[in-house]
Amino acid sequence: MKALMFLGCTVPVRNLNYELSARKVAAALGVELVDDAALACCGFPLKGSDQQAALVIAARALAQAADHGLPLISLCSACAATLAEADHYLQHNPAAQAQVNDALKELGLAYRPGVRVTHFVRFLLQEVGLDALKKKMVRSLEDYSFAPHYGCHYLKPSEALEGLDDPEDPRTLGQLIAVTGAKAMDYPSMKECCGGGVLGADEDLAGRMAGSKLAEINATDITALVLVCPFCNVMYEGQQKSIAKKLETKFKVPVVYLTQLLGLGLGLSPDELGFKLNRVKPKELIKAFKA
Repeated sequence: MKALMFLGCTVPVRNLNYELSARKVAAALGVELVDDAALACCGFPLKGSDQQAALVIAARALAQAADHGLPLISLCSACAATLAEADHYLQHNPAAQAQVNDALKELGLAYRPGVRVTHFVRFLLQEVGLDALKKKMVRSLEDYSFAPHYGCHYLKPSEALEGLDDPEDPRTLGQLIAVTGAKAMDYPSMKECCGGGVLGADEDLAGRMAGSKLAEINATDITALVLVCPFCNVMYEGQQKSIAKKLETKFKVPVVYLTQLLGLGLGLSPDELGFKLNRVKPKELIKAFKA
């Protein structure tokens, strides 16, 4: 089983533990991740200011991916959603497709439909499956409970994301947490945005949005907040200390990637899964599963 990896901008710079744990999990499950150094940005950062430029950048990535003949998977929810949305739009708009290909011509590229774009987590669900994942688990996390954070782009736009989950009643992250034996907690703000989308325009508003969820989780006995998006991590982990300071409060909420939890269940050690790189460390897990 093979897939083409789209790393995007944020993961290689800020989230090496996410990439490391995903690669370890993929290898343990028999998934070969293929890399292409030519793959760059998905176009998302430009969408708010120049939609056409963003569309061309996304189409460039799709054109490059098409040459591999493999599913294109991303660890970043925004990258996966942006590329899937661009592909969906271009497939249904011949005039836009012609404009994009005119821009790509000078690069020797052309967009053509057919590339399957998906998030790494959705790829595991569809290609490996919950039952097969559960059978692969050699270690139980039954003593722990986790709060899944879905974020915006993992679930939307639903028409371009294969309808695998219900954006109004999401379940897939909880199901994946459960295959490890752990408990996935429902909580009031589970579907709320991390605030990352407005960070560049209004840092205080972004901080209040993330701070509300952090305060809620901090008041529980949940082991950690579980993420599948690097920019959600920027808000909930990278900004956690500064948000608490601005809100004149204190909280210390451990943050982990879903791939790190799956890796623990697969028998990998915290060191192998990059837990040393977690900024707000889940010390309980590290101590329990250290090599």
